[in-house]
Amino acid sequence: MAISLLFNLTVRLPLNAEQPIDAVLVLGGSMQREFEAAKLASQSSEIPIIISQGSSVPCLSRLFKKQGARTKKVWLERCANSTFGNFFFSTPILRRWGVHKVLVITSPTHLPRAQLLAKIHLESQGIAFEMDVVQESGIPGNREWWLKTYIDVARSGIWAFFAQVIQPPCSRFIELDKVDLKKWRKGGFSCEKNI
Repeated sequence: MAISLLFNLTVRLPLNAEQPIDAVLVLGGSMQREFEAAKLASQSSEIPIIISQGSSVPCLSRLFKKQGARTKKVWLERCANSTFGNFFFSTPILRRWGVHKVLVITSPTHLPRAQLLAKIHLESQGIAFEMDVVQESGIPGNREWWLKTYIDVARSGIWAFFAQVIQPPCSRFIELDKVDLKKWRKGGFSCEKNI
């Protein structure tokens, strides 16, 4: 495990840092981040996008369709329930895809924790990253507590070591283009007013 971690940090990471962005990871918690993902999906048909947690499945489907954005190559990771979980479940997927460099979408209130955890989770796997900080309007989706950040950083550091050999699966991984809105309408759902 130690050799793998050392190889990822000293060999793979510097090489991948020079590569173009080849995936997007959206950290759930703000509709503005999801709008940014839809905008990126409209501009590129190739780069895969993972939205980790975030808005409800039918609302994300409606948002992308309303924005005229592609839904193909957009996946919803529904296992996470925290920033730690966003990286815990999404990093193995990015690794399986062979991603070199990921664009992480977050917002200013969430940036300190997101940046620290991205550095630990992604870089320990040799995946380089850049942050895309999207301004929020209204009440922020995240309230940052430094104690929680310290705890997340500590457990991420421990996990970075074990993640060299253990890759947690997420059984709730949904392809956005396969979402059946008719089925969701029968069960009923509601979205924020701007979707």
